[in-house]
Amino acid sequence: MKISARNQLVGKIRSISPGAVNTEIVVELAGGQTITSVITKASAERLKLQPGQKVYVIIKASNVMIGVD
Repeated sequence: MKISARNQLVGKIRSISPGAVNTEIVVELAGGQTITSVITKASAERLKLQPGQKVYVIIKASNVMIGVD
């Protein structure tokens, strides 16, 4: 797999929560941190995602914001 996005994280699927239209995927990264992605239900089915499966979390954004109190 070759893609242009620089922000690529490797992890394993911790949980999958399908909804009517979208599916929430929780991925556990090295060190125990988690990141959650919401993708279409059709995409989740096409990728045949399963808990425990190794996946790549790919973040592509033109802006990354930082906030403070």
